[in-house]
Amino acid sequence: MNREIKFRAWDKRGKKYLNNAQNIWMNNTCFGDLLASPNFEIEQYTGLKDANGDKIYENDLVSLDPDDTPYQVIFDEGKFELDNDYLGLVYDLSEEHMDCDIIANIHDRE
Repeated sequence: MNREIKFRAWDKRGKKYLNNAQNIWMNNTCFGDLLASPNFEIEQYTGLKDANGDKIYENDLVSLDPDDTPYQVIFDEGKFELDNDYLGLVYDLSEEHMDCDIIANIHDRE
């Protein structure tokens, strides 16, 4: 399993993602500035990819079964989890869930 440490940043004002946020230098802004800014939400790469080979990040919404409501990828108590408030279920995100499909992220709902 690839354990790259990568981050993306959701720009709340621009309503878009900045990928590879850990490497961003724009207008004298560095990653630490993004972390401290209320205008950005930082999301970490889980180290896993979905069934289509897409990288799974925090706040992605994934489908384990096309007939179920989606699960949100969260980071809680030192681990990534799949959380489904509607069903009241939480699973540890692991390689057994790599057949999931990313269907959106929480910002698509805004």
